[in-house]
Amino acid sequence: MAIEVELKARVRDTESVLAHLKSRSDGRASTYRDTYYDYPDRRLGNAGRQELRIRVIEEDERTHAVWTFKGAMLDEASTPEYETDIAEPEAARAILSQLGLEPVIAYTKHCVNFVFDRESYHVKATVVNVPELDGTFLEVETLVEDEADVGGARQVISDVLAALNLHEPDLEPTFYVDMVASHRASS
Repeated sequence: MAIEVELKARVRDTESVLAHLKSRSDGRASTYRDTYYDYPDRRLGNAGRQELRIRVIEEDERTHAVWTFKGAMLDEASTPEYETDIAEPEAARAILSQLGLEPVIAYTKHCVNFVFDRESYHVKATVVNVPELDGTFLEVETLVEDEADVGGARQVISDVLAALNLHEPDLEPTFYVDMVASHRASS
């Protein structure tokens, strides 16, 4: 089982963050079309923030889909994650429907992904714009195989954020799904 360790921050100086990340890695632009699923009684979301998502990724001239299940959160930054490619997204949607799950929310993210190694961790830093939300976000994440490695991974992520002049007050603890739902409810 992989454990995703991730922090998200609001970016004040997008150009500076992009310049710094471009000095570390070539960025790869992509569009994510995310749809989250749950049972009508919302048992996944109510059980430690579990999530089931189908993500269709458009990058360059390639489109592919990924099925992700995130288990109950271990802390505010880490969660067990299971992910696999989907050859036929429509079939996956049909399977979920037949199992009684329904789409809860869908939204689009425009991303530029940068990958690099820091210490012994493979880090992915993603500059994110969600058309429905104001501002730019930065997600910094890595995967670990053992819960004992979460602390070290979190420190590396914090160090990456600090190098980008992003600190504790810049962290955004609210999930995109909640921000988008709130935006839609107020519109």
